Amino acid sequence: MTRMHHHRLFFLFTLAAGLFLWNACEGDYRRSAQGGFSEIIVVMDSTEWDSPTADAIRATFGRERMTLPRPEARYDLRFMDLRTNRDLEYVKNFKNTIFAAPLEEESNVGAFIRAVMSDDIKQRIADGRNFAFPLKDRWYRDQWTLFLSATDHETLSRRIRESEKSLVGYLDELERERWQREIYRRGEQVHLADSLMKNHGFRIRVQHDYRIGVDTTNFVSMRRYLHDNDRWIWFAWFDDKDGMDGIDQEWINAVRDSLNEKYIRGTREESFVTTEYRRAIETIETRINGKPALETRGTWRMTNDLMGGPFLHYTVYDENQRRIYMMEFAQFAPRHSKRRFMNQFEAMAYTFETASPEELEALAGSR
Repeated sequence: MTRMHHHRLFFLFTLAAGLFLWNACEGDYRRSAQGGFSEIIVVMDSTEWDSPTADAIRATFGRERMTLPRPEARYDLRFMDLRTNRDLEYVKNFKNTIFAAPLEEESNVGAFIRAVMSDDIKQRIADGRNFAFPLKDRWYRDQWTLFLSATDHETLSRRIRESEKSLVGYLDELERERWQREIYRRGEQVHLADSLMKNHGFRIRVQHDYRIGVDTTNFVSMRRYLHDNDRWIWFAWFDDKDGMDGIDQEWINAVRDSLNEKYIRGTREESFVTTEYRRAIETIETRINGKPALETRGTWRMTNDLMGGPFLHYTVYDENQRRIYMMEFAQFAPRHSKRRFMNQFEAMAYTFETASPEELEALAGSR
């Protein structure tokens, strides 16, 4: 290690002192962290940007979504090194930051990680008990920071890949909260959400400029039309169901296609939205406000026309109502990248609520 290297580390240790001594006050008056949605600064020594650890971070946080018309990374990753104190002050500003290095790595990043870890944490890393340490609002408000460390790159890489769901899922949840603040910032239609609850037994937070389209006994659609960015949402529900048994991707797509053919029609004769089965379709288990759900992502195409785009669909079971809900979000915007809007749809979907037993009783009494 060079003399200059020691000099830099001294200041890094000084800056790091007290990182874990922050005590949150009742009011947090710090400014918000900077950076855009879906961006992560990855702080690693530049000689390790092709290491197994860097590859694992790219394969998890940077994994491409193949269900979009053109694959886009889940998160945009920007790798940075720590060469000076100014570099450290710079990366501390960002919303999403990952610091990654083996525990004994002879680098400024490795030294910084050792400096912020207590002896107990370092022992846990050495023993293989822990490797990931997410922190919230460490230096600024609305901030996510993740420290990743293990005894060597191979171990750290393996642990990151094995823990993809929990590591990325925690950041996904924070990003949804950010998007919810952003998309409802300019207003929302509370009266429309209340109307959905009163008439159909569910509500969702609706942005200020969606308009109701179809509204029948078991199907509601709404649309936000701009000349270069057409977005729509629909809901359908099926009563007297005792669970999600028998519901899989094939069933979901068959029902989706029948509803899209009936209600989401094109301008040309016999044109309607249908699933594009020649491209990737993914279905995963999830939960929406505590209720079991299946999330399906893929692309749609317009029969008898040249239109197409991405869709995001949720099938949700509500035990109190013995009801299967389906809600679908879709977009036609050839000039725009799609990830941003799919993330907005996802944030809206997680505001979906069904009537509580008390609300169901009140609704029954009012009819």
